[in-house]
Amino acid sequence: MKRVFSGVKPTGHLTLGNYLGAMRRWAAVDQHRADALFCVVDLHALTVDHDPARVRRLSRQAATLLLASGLDPDLCTVFVQSHVDEHARLSYVMECVATDGEMRRMVQYKEKAARERERGGSVRLSLLTYPVLMAADILAYGTDEVPVGDDQTQHVELTRDLAVRFNQRYGHTFVVPRATHPGVAARVMNLQEPTSKMGKSDDVGPGIVYLLDEPDVVRRKVMRAVTDSGSEVVYDREARPGVANLLEILAACTDGDPAELSGAYSSYGALKKDTAEAVVELLRPVQARHKELCADPAYVEAVLRGGAEKARAMARPTVDAAYRAIGLLPADVGAGARSGAAVRAAF
Repeated sequence: MKRVFSGVKPTGHLTLGNYLGAMRRWAAVDQHRADALFCVVDLHALTVDHDPARVRRLSRQAATLLLASGLDPDLCTVFVQSHVDEHARLSYVMECVATDGEMRRMVQYKEKAARERERGGSVRLSLLTYPVLMAADILAYGTDEVPVGDDQTQHVELTRDLAVRFNQRYGHTFVVPRATHPGVAARVMNLQEPTSKMGKSDDVGPGIVYLLDEPDVVRRKVMRAVTDSGSEVVYDREARPGVANLLEILAACTDGDPAELSGAYSSYGALKKDTAEAVVELLRPVQARHKELCADPAYVEAVLRGGAEKARAMARPTVDAAYRAIGLLPADVGAGARSGAAVRAAF
């Protein structure tokens, strides 16, 4: 079976965009067709100013929502990144393969650094280097496919470049992965700013539908969504981004086609109403299962503990091989497990 790896970052509450763009496919497709690992990438949440207690709380919530969305620990591996030391071990090795120029060309770094400079601040070094940690997340498991949204494609391309470079310089060690993309609603946009992604890190605003929003909150947000000039319901992402976003959300919720759905509506109001109800019904079983899991925290903890043990066993051989390939002494030598004569002979 092919191996699939992906994850969610606990920098905010998970959104409709996370679910439609990734989580639903992970549960419906990926965990059944592949040896799949799904991770709460909490180390990535430390690249910006944060409240430690909130990161812990959001990490637990994200893990619970992954399970509530249908991920089955009997079919896939669900775990928390920081529980598996191999991620950090491999990240430094890959920093020794990556270049400063590659990091500074990453779009997300340039955008966030520019915003901070405008405010007179600066960004953490980890924000510059986190794409290498992301590469380590992927490469540690011999990943074949990485299901991602459009905005993460650049990171997977960097991962591929680093894997190829390492293999050429130090010997074949890593599988070179490829990005895969879902179809409709691969990138759900903000309901109030339909040219911007519906991002969980924004954390506030009526344009973001969170997975745990109450039904009436969902309806209110969708009914207040920004549309476009004119009144004709036409699917045109460039000219009519607001309407196109609603049609894509409705299509993703109902397994329809946004262009075909556009012909069924003569007003924005009717489209918004149907989209709101479709989202409410889509989220209903996820919210119900989340409530059940919150009442049984011991189960969630057991899943994460077992997932980390399984992930650690998968990653360690590859990371150990990378250490040897790049020139580091085996751990048993460094720990003094050999006799002094054996250590001298190694030199």
